[in-house]
Amino acid sequence: MRVRPILILGVDIISENPKKFAVVSWFNGRLERKGEFTLYRLIRFIQSKRPDIVAIDSVTELGEDLRKFLRALPTETKLVQVTGRPGEQRSLQSLAREHGIRTTDRFDPYEEAKLAALLASKGVGYEVLAFEDEVVVKVTRGRSHGKGGWSQDRYRKRVHNLVRDKVREIEDRLRRADIPFDLETEEKDYGLAKGEFRVYASREELAGLIRPMRGGDVEVRIYPVERAELGFAPLKGEEAIRERKSIIVGIDPGITVGIAAIDLNGRIVALHSERNMPVGEVFRFVSEIGHPVIVATDVSPAPGFVEKIARSFKAQLFVPRESLRIEEKNELLRDLGITVDDDHQRDALAAAYKAYLRLKPKLEHIDARLREAGLTRKSEEVKALVIQGYNLGEAMQRVSLRERAKAEEPEEPVREVPDLRPYIKRIRELEKRIEMLESENRELREIIREQRRTIGRLERRIADYDEEVRKKVLRERELEAKVKRIEILEKQLREAKAVIERLSRDLVQVKRMNVVEVRGSAVPLKVLRVLSWRELERIEREIGLRKGDVLFVANPAGAGRAIAEELVEKGIRALITERPLPQAVKDVLREAHVPFFLSEELDVKRIDEFAVVERETLEGAIEELLERWKKEDEKREAERLLRLVEEYRIERKKELMRKAEEERRKV
Repeated sequence: MRVRPILILGVDIISENPKKFAVVSWFNGRLERKGEFTLYRLIRFIQSKRPDIVAIDSVTELGEDLRKFLRALPTETKLVQVTGRPGEQRSLQSLAREHGIRTTDRFDPYEEAKLAALLASKGVGYEVLAFEDEVVVKVTRGRSHGKGGWSQDRYRKRVHNLVRDKVREIEDRLRRADIPFDLETEEKDYGLAKGEFRVYASREELAGLIRPMRGGDVEVRIYPVERAELGFAPLKGEEAIRERKSIIVGIDPGITVGIAAIDLNGRIVALHSERNMPVGEVFRFVSEIGHPVIVATDVSPAPGFVEKIARSFKAQLFVPRESLRIEEKNELLRDLGITVDDDHQRDALAAAYKAYLRLKPKLEHIDARLREAGLTRKSEEVKALVIQGYNLGEAMQRVSLRERAKAEEPEEPVREVPDLRPYIKRIRELEKRIEMLESENRELREIIREQRRTIGRLERRIADYDEEVRKKVLRERELEAKVKRIEILEKQLREAKAVIERLSRDLVQVKRMNVVEVRGSAVPLKVLRVLSWRELERIEREIGLRKGDVLFVANPAGAGRAIAEELVEKGIRALITERPLPQAVKDVLREAHVPFFLSEELDVKRIDEFAVVERETLEGAIEELLERWKKEDEKREAERLLRLVEEYRIERKKELMRKAEEERRKV
């Protein structure tokens, strides 16, 4: 028969930050240095090579990544701590010397990795157990059903039927393989929406029996159940025998699990029963007592639960030829002289004691031979090796050689064993944190899905009302444009009314002035509030300014020659003011013979923007003023002529005197 070659990877840490590892492989006795790996590359390398064992001197080197590392290992790959169980570890160098392995530099990571691989190849070390011998298998639909419709309903029913068929297929396979399991299903559309198996077997036992499926109409996913605390099981029984107390364990499985342990001398070591005790808890409880060399049951055939415990410890399984009767169990307990708390403890203790009685003659023979050889101190170890399958001579020889090697080995300083409890506590905290975050993530995803559904509903409502909203917007825009147009027209109307009102007032004034002019009894005056260019422009714009008009100015202060010259140029007949004119204006008007008066001189009648003066009074005043100016002009002209004559006479006299003087000089 050909033996399958074994691949072992020895691993040792090089640096913590960043975390790097030295890797050495052992394959059929040949060692090869593989190089330096980060944690990520190491996991990828292990997944590609799929070794049988990954050997390490202490799992604490993986730190917080330990659980992640264990989850990533292939199903068939074991993580082995070669230095022993936590709290019972020994140095790599002492283990190497004990097994005849030459050591060199203890500070070289590659040397440490090599020693780990070599020790694991000799069966030294403890397998790190991260998973219970339980697996959850979930069967669900693989695709979304979509939004609905008649054809979609048919597709959904078809998928649910496929899920049901797959669940039945897995159930049938498990029953034919005689593997215990529990099944929960959710029925829908005469089929199954999902099915969930809790299978009481290891991942290795299910390999080839149930395979994961993804990407189709039906998905099958397999999830191993993680242990709350890591377990450690020896690679070879003899290692555990040498290091720990050997015991015979009886187990009564069921809702309440009974556990009994006796040593190889028939003394009771432990007795316990507990409801709903999983395989992992049983494993931990037994590990704390010692190392079982025999796991016994009181029924035939052996329950799967008991078989798993025996496999976990690599112990012999004791099964009675036929199931023990109650009377026989009670008789066994009477021989022991002990009372128990319940039937489960009774059944477990009866199974363990029955196994001991079966071995008792052989064990007594071993004691006799050991007394002859002087190895009574190693009685328990030799007995355990014989139970494991060695003959008595081989067992005694192994123990003797080991004792001799220990005597020759120099005593080493006790290596301080790192306490794994803080790491385990931290791992649990992180797992709880991850679980909480995953729960929160699921809740947030559900919220997102609900929000998306809400958005979808709102988008559909928007689509339904889109046309109506568009029409409403158009109506509002049209209405807004009309309102703005109305506002503009109202403004224009107000402005037009103001213009009409002003023009009406002006027209009334013009009519009044025309009436007065037509009657001839009075002269209408065109009223200016001040004598300024702006006011002059207003009068011209509103009622016009013609030659011969008589102007009335309420306040002429500040006027100058320029505006006076403009009035003269316009040809006004006269200017009447309430206050005296500036001298510059008077001079211009006087020079142009344009009469100007104070209103009090002519008895001007004024109401708002309308003023009149009696025609006779105005004409008389103008005539009188012009006559006075004429006389003044004539008088000034006469005076000017007299002044010219006088000046001529004086000049002539001077001329005659000058000539007379010249003639006298000539004589």
